[in-house]
Amino acid sequence: MSVVEAARAKVPSGETRSGRLFFLELSGGRIHSMNPDGSGAKVIVTGCRFPDGIVVDAQAGHIYWTNMGTLNRKDGSIERADFDGSNRKVIVPEGVTHTPKQLHLEKHSGKLYWSDREGMRVLRANLDGTNVETLVQTGEGIDDSRDATRWCVGITVDPVRRQIYWTQKGPDNSGLGLILRAGIDVPEGEDPANRTDIEVLFDELPEPIDLELDVKSRVLYWTDRGNPPFGNTVNRAAIDSPASKGGMPEIVLSDLMEGIGIALDAPSDRMFVTDFGGSVYSAKLDGSAKRVLLYAQGNLTGIAYA
Repeated sequence: MSVVEAARAKVPSGETRSGRLFFLELSGGRIHSMNPDGSGAKVIVTGCRFPDGIVVDAQAGHIYWTNMGTLNRKDGSIERADFDGSNRKVIVPEGVTHTPKQLHLEKHSGKLYWSDREGMRVLRANLDGTNVETLVQTGEGIDDSRDATRWCVGITVDPVRRQIYWTQKGPDNSGLGLILRAGIDVPEGEDPANRTDIEVLFDELPEPIDLELDVKSRVLYWTDRGNPPFGNTVNRAAIDSPASKGGMPEIVLSDLMEGIGIALDAPSDRMFVTDFGGSVYSAKLDGSAKRVLLYAQGNLTGIAYA
């Protein structure tokens, strides 16, 4: 039995929770919603400006998403709407964040966390968009922003150990991708550009994109957009391994068409994945029982499960 199987608390045999999936269509600027089996698909929001990351607040009935905006301008934004797409509102306006990518909701502290690619930052804010803080700064200025090794893309949070995890994807298929970890707050007396608590968990990755953490099993999952055999995959690793950089990564899903978004439903032993080729997949957490829920849906990015 693997460390993942031993650690994860499962739903009793034969039981699977229902719910709703929300996913982003970058090419059409739309947000889709559907049942976890692929049925009941519908468009709930239109007119998004290159949407990339999405999270859900099931208790409040809200979805939050990032708009990358025009890549050479600092005009990204973050919006919120109800589950049916109504009551749409900009909470982080243009000019605050450059190219916001993956988004994470930490409900207990009432914070949104996101990675800003060309902005070369990891940020957070209150759920209403106020009190924007920079937690990590990997570069500054136009010259640095051209260096893809500085680009922050994926983001997730461990509220138990009070740590953040993020990806720096590197150039396409370069083998320079990183997954890093640091405390949830900037250490006292330090600043986002000069933190002494940042550690590299994994390096030499093809092109890591989105992150999700199964907090209960202490296992990190991520998509990689790079070329096969290590790219076009979903990977996972135990993050509390005594090994210096965490447990060895395990490829659990392959043959994606540029994997982007990932969402976990750990209690039901399943994941949902999107790729840039336009497909939505479901699978068990070990990658078995892979199923294509939708295909040829445009260029898909973020996905969230409620």
